[in-house]
Amino acid sequence: MKLISWNVNGLRACVQKGFLDYFKSANADIFCIQETKLQEGQIQLDDLEGYSQYWNYAEKKGYSGVAMFTKTQPISVSYGMGIDEYDTEGRLITAEFADFYIITCYTPNSQQELKRLDFRVKWENELRKYIAELEKMKPVILCGDLNVAHQEIDLKNPKTNRKNAGFTDEEREEMTKLLNQGYIDTFRYLHPDVTGEYSWWSYRFKAREKNAGWRIDYFIVSEKLKDRIDSALIHQEIFGSDHCPVELIIK
Repeated sequence: MKLISWNVNGLRACVQKGFLDYFKSANADIFCIQETKLQEGQIQLDDLEGYSQYWNYAEKKGYSGVAMFTKTQPISVSYGMGIDEYDTEGRLITAEFADFYIITCYTPNSQQELKRLDFRVKWENELRKYIAELEKMKPVILCGDLNVAHQEIDLKNPKTNRKNAGFTDEEREEMTKLLNQGYIDTFRYLHPDVTGEYSWWSYRFKAREKNAGWRIDYFIVSEKLKDRIDSALIHQEIFGSDHCPVELIIK
């Protein structure tokens, strides 16, 4: 089973840069996107034949938003975590399949001067509780832009970014707590020492050209699925956003 996740940083703009061509060529069983920046009715993707579409929009216009496209009809689909403070921002969709749940997630950014770090840490705690409840029923796959480079190996310039959003001690510790809850960072599990594999680059300073990036897009899976992990890839060759797609194949 092939799973793809991509922060498209504005789906309408990404469609103009080849999104649909990549979507069709990828031929994923489940394709998750983040940061759609849409309201309902602002885009029609009628030519995605064979896929069911699920959308979660933020109340704020042009902000956040996630979507999921699936070849197999889910058993159930839910939106958000059931907490209004977070759910108005359109950051989660959970789909239940026969032997796992999959969540497309757009984690809040702590922003400049870390003005949203406290909000972010509270979100992380609630997300772990939410995942733990799902895990009681069946294994969980969490994918998306989790807005953190977990280890120094996961970004080009760790020393100069130590206290910046996405690489603070607090954010990295939250990721550690999630993994310690019984989850696997699939890319790092299969490629423990690989460097230079990033999924996001700033639009400034020719960062992508220089590959001065961050790995902040993930497939995190329950340890119960460990033996089913076949491959985990980062598609740096795909453009159209400041992020690139990440892929997981599970048996």
